[in-house]
This record gives sequence, C-alpha cells and structure tokens, in this order.
Amino acid sequence: MNPHITKRLQQALDQRKQAGLFRKITSAPGIRINLSSNDYLNLRTNPEIIRASQKATEDYGSGSGASPLLTGFGLLHNQLLLALQKWIGKKSGLLFNSGFMANQALVHHLPGPNDLILTDRLIHHSIAQALGQKNTNFHRFHHNDLDHLESLLEKNQKDYGTLFVFTESLYSMDGDSPDLLRLARLKQKHDFFWILDEAHALGVYGPKGEGLAKETEVLEHVDILVGTLGKSFASMGAFILTDSKEVTDYLTNFSGELIYSTFLPPAAAGTALAALDQIKCSRHQSKDLRELSTSFRSQLVEEGHKTIDGDSPIVPVIFDEPNQVLKVQEQLLDAGIAVAAIRPPTVPPGKSRLRLSLHTGINSSHLDEFLNVTNQCGVL
Repeated sequence: MNPHITKRLQQALDQRKQAGLFRKITSAPGIRINLSSNDYLNLRTNPEIIRASQKATEDYGSGSGASPLLTGFGLLHNQLLLALQKWIGKKSGLLFNSGFMANQALVHHLPGPNDLILTDRLIHHSIAQALGQKNTNFHRFHHNDLDHLESLLEKNQKDYGTLFVFTESLYSMDGDSPDLLRLARLKQKHDFFWILDEAHALGVYGPKGEGLAKETEVLEHVDILVGTLGKSFASMGAFILTDSKEVTDYLTNFSGELIYSTFLPPAAAGTALAALDQIKCSRHQSKDLRELSTSFRSQLVEEGHKTIDGDSPIVPVIFDEPNQVLKVQEQLLDAGIAVAAIRPPTVPPGKSRLRLSLHTGINSSHLDEFLNVTNQCGVL
C-alpha cells in the first residue's frame, strides 16, 4: 500500500489517541448488565420474537437476494409495511435497510435547489452528513430552541421555494425532546415540510407505542415520520411513513439508497412484525421504564453527578474530560456492566458522557451497581 496514505491515516489516528477520542470495537463476553443497547423493551431475547425470526428464515430463506426493485417486496416485507402504516395512521410508506440510509435518502432527494432545510444543531449524523454531501441550502438552529427556529423561518420564508424542518422527537445523546406542540403551531403558521425522526421514541411513548407525535397529538402535522426497526423492534432496518404517495413513488424512482442495495432479509421483517404485536401491549412496561428513568436521574443528581432532566430511557452522565469517561467505562466493564462512552465529535467538547440506555430488563438494583462502581472511580 502507498506509504503516504498509511502515514496520513496513522497521523490522524495518533491525534485521536492523544485527545482521548480514539474509537475501537470491543468484545466483552462477561457482561451481566447491559446499559448500552437501544432495545428499550428488551425484546431481542423474547422467545416469541426469536421463534418469529426462525420461522421467517425457514419459510422464506436467509436473505432477500437482491434489491426490492429487482425482486419486489417479500410477503413479510409487505405485511410489515402495511402493519406499520395502520399502526401509525399514515397512508403510504417505504422500508429501508437502516435509519441512516432512510435519512440520507430524504435529505439527498426531496429538497430542490431553491429549497431550504432547517435542522436542530444536534440532529443525528445521518442527516448532518447528508447536508454536507449535497449541494443544498441549510441552516441549523440551536438545540431545541424554537425561538431561533421561528426567527429563521421568518427570515427565509420569502427567499426559498419550500422550507424543510428536520427534527428528532427524542435526541439520541441527551435523551430530550423539542416542544412538538409548538412545532406543530409553527408549521401551521409557516407551512414548512416537517420530517420527524421518531427512532428513539417508538415503542416507549404513545398509547400503543406509536411515538411522541401520537402522544402529543401532532401526528397529522408531520409530513414524514422516520422510524427504525433496530431499537424497540429488536430487528434491523427502518421505515418512512407519509400521507403522500408522491413522496414514496419519488423515492422509489430516485433514491439510490433504496434502489441499489440488497434488501432486508425476511427474518428482519418477521422479527419486526412479531415485535410490533408486543409493542402494542407493552404500555405498562414502558410506563415503568419511564418512571425508573425519572427516579434514577434524581439519584444521580443527589450523588453529585451531572445529567439532564427527563423520563426517556436515554440517560446521560456527563463528565468534563474524555479520559474520565474512558476510565469509568473500563471499570464498569471489569465489573460486567456495559455502558457507552460518548466523546467528541459525537457530542460537543466538555460534554463527554456515559450514555445509559435503560430497558425493561433493568431494575433499580442494576442501577445501584452502576453507581457504586462509578462513584468508586473518583472522577467527580
């Protein structure tokens, strides 16, 4: 290999290491308490879900074989999409291989050259990266600052064809939410195209797990809802739902993210279908999960830790320096507790954190263990 390339790559890696920001993929077989998974309803090991995955493979094979534009939707893919549309209450939809690909497709293909995209400053990297790749017009508003968003809407309303607003209903690093009711009012006032990513809210919020847009009664104002199958659905893949068949037909014809990729395996669709049935009847468990999150945040503050208010399963424990986070994470792993260490550039400098992802298999004694190990590290 060309030594100039390897030298450049190594220099970049060395800089990451010196800053305490080097990433690596590890294997930790001795984990007893998993606080890093986004499987909020703890369905990955549910026997009914596993049987559904096995049956899908036995009935339809181990893979889809090609792009859906070549082979069409399999029976389970079609059943899943129809079930998702009925569950959320949107007339049309598409499945994608991942939430990353779904968000990239929306940014790459829907806005025109005379349109403007407005996104939260902490929007997911799938959207942020797509904005950088496409020659598009965009502004970012301060995190959850809807006054700032409104000022950008008023300033740019007359200068662009369509204004797109892309937000998440539950942010993946802070575990907080925007004021969805006010966003709906802003949409009524300024007539923007609202894309809402509900990846982390589906399964946890809503009368039947349909997410925060449904819970706050703003779903009718959402033009496109993005969801994932890799979190509460215990599977993989993603979907978009909308009332506009023109949107889904357009993406089917122009989205390379969909057209040029081998499709989700049947087992992914079968797993998600079975999980959807569980999600609809898991309201008691999700209520308990939110109450556990609220009480644990209070406990964190009482013991001198920095966190963010809320009731979502995503609980950040914030530290000043990346190396502090790595030290605590290492001690937790030694104790059999898996927690994600999040550092810049994923979060802003000075906001490194342990990102706890609570699920219905976690109880207060597990969180007490986490706190005991963390407190013993002496990095407060």
